[in-house]
Amino acid sequence: MEKYMTSQSEHSIFRMNIREHKKVLDELISLEPTIEEAVSLIADSIKNGGKLIICGNGGSASDAQHISAEFTGRFLKDREPIPAISLNTDTSAITCIANDYSYDEIFSRQLKAIGKKGDCLIAITTSGNSSNVINCVDMATNMGIPSITLSGKGGGKLSGLASLEIIVNSDSTARIQEMHILILHTICEGVEIKLGYVE
Repeated sequence: MEKYMTSQSEHSIFRMNIREHKKVLDELISLEPTIEEAVSLIADSIKNGGKLIICGNGGSASDAQHISAEFTGRFLKDREPIPAISLNTDTSAITCIANDYSYDEIFSRQLKAIGKKGDCLIAITTSGNSSNVINCVDMATNMGIPSITLSGKGGGKLSGLASLEIIVNSDSTARIQEMHILILHTICEGVEIKLGYVE
């Protein structure tokens, strides 16, 4: 069997990615106060009978689905499930709304159907320019639902629309997504602590 040989260029790509990752990671500390605010916003919503609603496209859809599972399942330890739902998991709803109305409404229409005052929205978009995510944040505002956005690339068109903005200082989609999952895990851990599940 031939051994797989890693070329010098592949080594260089890996090292470049590590350097980029560390640079963006080091700058993430400036977002700590905003992340703490996000934890409090979500924990207060849950304490008052609300739920966490999350949305995103592509890789951000995977993050939305992932973090929803951490809340409804478990994260650090066994506990009561925390109510959370990802709007990008129902393919029937997504395809129905996209077909009958517009892809731009796939999240906002679902939010209008299942959201209520007292809930909390996390909207994830690396570019900040996803129309369906922007529309969902607008819908949340109209419904009195506080929103937290996770983005990068300066925040894009989403800037200034949410209750809280967490903008990763990078133009690389990959690096932004890597930071987003770290932030979301931190938020989940913080909410567990705020709700008294973790000492």
